[in-house]
Amino acid sequence: MKFNLGLILIFVMSICLITNTQAQQDPQYTQYMYNTMNVNPAYAGSRGHTVITALGRMQWVGFEGAPNTQNLSYDTPLGYSGLGLGINLMKDQIGPSSEIYLDGNLSYTIQTGSEGNLAFGLRLGGRLLNIDWSKGTFRDDEIIFQDNVNKFLPTVGAGIYYHEPEWYVGLSVPNILRMEHYDAQTPGEVAVERMHFFLIAGYVFDINEDLKFKPAALLKGVSGAPLSLDISANLLFNEKFRVGASWRWDDSVSALLGFQVNDSFLIGYSYDLTTSNYNVTNSGTHEIMLQYEIFNEIRYRSPRFF
Repeated sequence: MKFNLGLILIFVMSICLITNTQAQQDPQYTQYMYNTMNVNPAYAGSRGHTVITALGRMQWVGFEGAPNTQNLSYDTPLGYSGLGLGINLMKDQIGPSSEIYLDGNLSYTIQTGSEGNLAFGLRLGGRLLNIDWSKGTFRDDEIIFQDNVNKFLPTVGAGIYYHEPEWYVGLSVPNILRMEHYDAQTPGEVAVERMHFFLIAGYVFDINEDLKFKPAALLKGVSGAPLSLDISANLLFNEKFRVGASWRWDDSVSALLGFQVNDSFLIGYSYDLTTSNYNVTNSGTHEIMLQYEIFNEIRYRSPRFF
């Protein structure tokens, strides 16, 4: 039954993603495995205790107008009701465009067996889009004289997430609304935002008492664009040190490091080396993650690896 559910999700995802462009609309993260609620609202409360995560990403350092993203999230279970609540605050800047996101996430989890949990999630929120054409320079000088953009864009999203102690799989659409959005590929134009689909999966292998290994993947599809695939592999040593690597299809390779300061506090860092055409104009991407967990009376024997 475990694997049937995963195959169904993958099948549904494949049907939804028979499409093809190339543009980054939603922010992307290398340490997506520690920032799951950002793409799937059903993840809220799944760890069984309160989690606060802060993440900063400086993309394509040295490239003028490159994306710069900060994310702060809070999620917690609501007692023993099966409900989970999450709040996500994010600021994303790229070129003359600045967006501030504020989303509320609500999940409901049902037990499907002795260890299985199936969660359904809903996201409601919005973001403020600001585009100031006076920032930066463009080949077409007339762009500077266009009206600036200031808009509020609502967000409605949904997701499903299944997890057991050793593995997880999830499918989500963070925003189902088609709204206007800044298009970095054609400066001076505001394009219609496309719907994003995310499929996530991971498995934790206990190599021995002191070593765990977790491969994970994130598949993103955008209506009218080719698929984006992230594959990562992380090792956890002595429940303290984390080291790993990841690869983003036709885009970058990355190194990941993490240190469990104590039972509650985790620090993570990643460095991306761009393999696409942008690698001649930037010196890579840096990402820093801080995560703090507030435990209730139920404690896990070792740090959760997802």
